[in-house]
Formats: sequence, structure tokens, C-alpha cells
Amino acid sequence: MFTQPLVPVGNNLVLSFVLAASPIIVTLILMGVLRRPAWQATLGGLIIGLVMAIGVWGLPAQLAFASVSNGMVFSVLPVMWIALSALFLFNIAMQTGRFDAFRMWIITHLPNDRRVMLVVLGFCFSAALEGVAGFGTPVAITSALLIMLGFPALEALTYVLIFNSAPVAFGGLGIPVTVLASITGLPANTLGSTISLQLAPFACLIPFYVMVLYAGWRSVKQLWPVLLVAGGSFALTMVTVATFITYSLSNVLSSSISLIATILFLKVWKPAADPAYAIDDKHLAQAPTKAGDWNGPHWQGWIPWIIVIVVVIAWDSLHIAKIGATPVHWPGLDKQVFISLYQKPYAAVWNFEPLGTGTAILVSALLTALATGISGQKFMAAVKITAKQGWLAVITVALTIGLAFLMNYSGMTYTLGYVVASTGVMFPLVSVFLGWIAVFLTGSDTSGNALFGNLQVAAAHQLSLDPVLFASANSAGGVMGKMISPQNITTGVAVTSLKGQEGTVLARTFKHSIFLTLLMGLLVVFQQYVLH
Repeated sequence: MFTQPLVPVGNNLVLSFVLAASPIIVTLILMGVLRRPAWQATLGGLIIGLVMAIGVWGLPAQLAFASVSNGMVFSVLPVMWIALSALFLFNIAMQTGRFDAFRMWIITHLPNDRRVMLVVLGFCFSAALEGVAGFGTPVAITSALLIMLGFPALEALTYVLIFNSAPVAFGGLGIPVTVLASITGLPANTLGSTISLQLAPFACLIPFYVMVLYAGWRSVKQLWPVLLVAGGSFALTMVTVATFITYSLSNVLSSSISLIATILFLKVWKPAADPAYAIDDKHLAQAPTKAGDWNGPHWQGWIPWIIVIVVVIAWDSLHIAKIGATPVHWPGLDKQVFISLYQKPYAAVWNFEPLGTGTAILVSALLTALATGISGQKFMAAVKITAKQGWLAVITVALTIGLAFLMNYSGMTYTLGYVVASTGVMFPLVSVFLGWIAVFLTGSDTSGNALFGNLQVAAAHQLSLDPVLFASANSAGGVMGKMISPQNITTGVAVTSLKGQEGTVLARTFKHSIFLTLLMGLLVVFQQYVLH
């Protein structure tokens, strides 16, 4: 059995930390500075990771490649199975004209103002998709919709990535919180309530923050009522549901109420018209129809999204995902590594769920196809387009999560956590960056909680701090890393004209990710040292 060394380089904490972080640093430089495509950047990070894991941490090569293969398989099922199914739903909506019908419904029922569209779609609607799907698909679908309304592709993707932060902790029907509770042994409802309180200020802040970036302070003054309604209704519902009802429905209900409240509010209040942000006439017109295209009432544009929300909630309520679920103990890896930090063997179990969330979304796509009467030709076109959009994303995500698993089993990840936990009184400030690192690597707040949730609790006990607060901080800090995750960015560019420009997108979002994570860290410091 391989025993993970925590400080492998001459008992030097700083040097060990730098070498452990080197795969992440290389990935960020290749993507953000050299502007290489995400698959090349993550491949570079994986190569450096293998060199460090085998050459410095001493992980046997057989275990190294077993951990990478375990991560890559996990990346396909469930991660990319969810993303590809959601992209297929999106392409069914495109082929049947329902996506354009949804665009026309939005144009008809909202003020002719791109700033308003950005808030309603980029924040409210994207959050609703995050609640049932996640894994980058809300970014892809919403940015495509904004592009259809006249937003430049880079702007649309950047703003939606920033918006896709606060809703992430309760995405996929609260799976991140469920995993965090199971890993730490802390009460799930208490964790959900604490996370909601940490994220509530950011849910209110994000609409204002993005509006400043997009249109400046003058537009904030013009639109502050609708920004407050969108963010405030989301935050209030999130805290109420997570605290008094159930955290699993927190994001679905908060995003739905935010979307409904914002649209209804815009019926009674409208911002002063600003020609600089009016939607161009060519985007206001109904898309030209081809023979056989659907051209009916605009409300039918809601069909795909209503179907997927209803199906996924029903799927979860009936526990369909558990049918046929089989734990697979990864050959040659399961319990072959000893975690020095936790003093226990490291399990390697892949949960094979043929009827998981990805299948629920695929069923939603098929039901949408039936409900909209799609032709066989267009159905196959949707299949081919999804494959074309998704194959590179599959490779990138496989490389990214393969690297994450390699860093886990070699002990590199635990070296990072050990060094951060040794910061003493500064730990409340830097603890959120543990979650940030984990979500950057995996693209998932769920995986980030599985990775560092228990470490946060152990460090909190060691430092006589509140374990619930820091387990929650791992999740809340992690959501800020979502906007720079190669997985999230790659899925987002799949449906835009930005393929191969993931580095450009990363460069646009990185500083915002760091700034918002720092703010979250300051909030945790306030909670620990002032409120406790």
C-alpha cells in the first residue's frame, strides 16, 4: 500500500506546496497567458502532474495511471453524460424552432433592453437550468440565447460564467450539500442553511456586479430596482427554503421565483429607454422559417425547459437513479493508497448509475422531441450537432478530472490542503481557496466538497474553529472557481464561435473569480471572529 507523503520535498512546506500546485499553475498559464485551447492546457497540466506524482510524491506508475483512468471514466459518467444530454435537449429545441420561440417570447414580454435581458436570462434562467443540470450546460444554453439577442459571443459567455456562481452550491437538486454531509458527517440541513447564508449576499451582489462590468454605474442607477428584485428574491428564497424546507429544492425554487418575480415586476416597472442598449431590429424579427419548420405561438418556447424541470424533479423524488446503480471498486486502486492526513485507506469506488441525472435529461429531450413533433431528419441532425459540439469537451473534461484524481491519490491535493490548514489564524481567509482550487480542477462543487470537505472539518477542529462554518465555506468558496474551470468554459464555448479560445475566456473571468473568492473569504472571517 502506498502511503502519501504530506511534505515530500525535504520537509519544506513552501517548496512542497509550489510543486503540488505546479499542474494547476501550468494549466492556468497555458490557458490564460499563452491562450492555448483547453484540451492542450489540461493535457500539459496532466503531464506535469504525472511527473510530480511519480517522481516527487513517489506514487507507483501503476497507481498513477489507474487513478487517471478512474477520473476519466467518472468524467464520462456521470459528468459529461449530463452535459451531453443537456446539449442534446438544446439542439432538439433549436431544430424544432422552440429555442427561437423562447427568444421571441422573451423579446415580446420584456423591455427592449439588452441589460434587462442579461439579468433575466443570464442570472434567473441560467440559475434554473443549474438547479436541474449543472456541469456547464446552463452556461452553454444561456450564452447561446444571449448571442441570438445580439450579444458578442465573448461578452455573453463571460457574463453568464460570472452569473453561474451563487446557484452552483445547490445545483443538481442539492447534490453538493448531500455529498458534503456524507463526507463530513455533519447534518445536511445545517450545512445547507449555513451555505445559503454565506451565498445570500453574493446572490444579491452578482446582478449589480455584472451590470457594472457590462454597462457601467450609470446603468446600475437606471436599473437598480430590477437588479434588486432578481438578486433579492433569489437570495431570500434560497435562505428560506434551505433553512425551513429542504436544501435539495433550494436552487430550483429560488431561481424559479426569481425568474417569475423579475418578469412580473417588469410588467409594472420599466427602465427608461436607452437607445444604446436597444436590441437591433434584425434580432427582434422572427427567424426565417424553412419548409417544415414550426412557426406557432411563442409560449411553446417554454416546452423544453418545463419538461426538463418536471422530469428531473420527479426523477429525484422517485429515486429512479438508484435503480440499477452499482458501486465498482476500481481495479488496482481501491484501498491501495493510505491517506496520511486522515490515517485511513483511500477508497476508489465508481458509482455506475445508468439511470442517473444524465438519463433523466435525455428522457426530457426525447419527450420534447415527441411533444414538438420533430421529424426524423431533424432528430438525427440534433444528434450529429451534439456529437460535433461535445467531443472536444469530453476530451478536455476527461483530462481535467483525470488530473484531479491523480492529484488526489498521489497526495498532492492533500499537501495543498495541509499547507493551507497550517496557516493558523489566517485559515478562515484562505480556506475558501481550497474549495476554489477543487472546483477549478473538477468543474464541480460536488467533487470539490468530496475532495476537501473533510479536510476543512479536520483543520477547523485542530484550530478550535466552527467545523460547520468551514465545511460550508469549502462549498461557498468553490462556486467562485466554477467560472474558470476548464470543464465549464469548454462546455460553454461548445455552442459558440469561440472554440479553441478557452484561454481568452479564462483571461476575462480569472480576476473576477479571485476577487469574489477573496470577498467570500472576508465574509467567513467575519462569521468566525465577529459573529461567533
